[in-house]
Amino acid sequence: MRKVFLGIVIAFVLGITGLVLLYTGYIRFNYPDRDEFPVRGIDISHHQGKIRWHELKAELIDFVIIKATEGGDYKDPLFDENWKNSRESGYKTGAYHFYRLCKGGEEQAANFIASVPNEAESLPPTIDLEFGGNCDSGKSRVQIIEEIKVCLGKLEGHFGKTPIIYVTREFYKEYIEGDFLRYPIWIRDIYRQPTLEPNREWLIWQFANRGHLKGIDTYVDLNVLNKENSLFFYKRRIIEE
Repeated sequence: MRKVFLGIVIAFVLGITGLVLLYTGYIRFNYPDRDEFPVRGIDISHHQGKIRWHELKAELIDFVIIKATEGGDYKDPLFDENWKNSRESGYKTGAYHFYRLCKGGEEQAANFIASVPNEAESLPPTIDLEFGGNCDSGKSRVQIIEEIKVCLGKLEGHFGKTPIIYVTREFYKEYIEGDFLRYPIWIRDIYRQPTLEPNREWLIWQFANRGHLKGIDTYVDLNVLNKENSLFFYKRRIIEE
């Protein structure tokens, strides 16, 4: 009886320890193979605070995608600083807009365009589509899709690059699947390597949301590029060698 009780206690402690390590990002569900996914990147915002870019250089990171704007009038307070430092540190750099469902597509595109430099060597603009932290639009599915397309069209017209769609699995199933077929997909899946229906390739996979990297004091999102699309980016460390 005592051995059974001891076994239960040990199992409980190990279970709690595992949950804590998982929650704090010291263990995770995904460990993408570096040979299969050699091109790595992060996405950041003011939530990461002041990044020590000289320390981040020790990490094998190739690209950085930075939050620029949200909705019709919000600009991330650290965007300009992050953009400048990322570019000067030699990373392939891009920006993203958190799309608010209760705002119009045209005004949101205008906010992003007014905030982000139009540089030939930067990554295409990205719009972040997810339900978490979003607002109730009161619009139909058709209206939401049309507004998103307006936003994408305005961004493409200004930057001259096909925008990337960052999307959660839930939002993909609800609004993106079977549509927006010419737009590259950046998919969030922190539990498994993603597959997209119907037989669709993804460009970027956000595989962890509680990463730990030198130079960043908070959690940071970790991403890999689909090897089939590796020419979409250059590899910073190959250029430096």
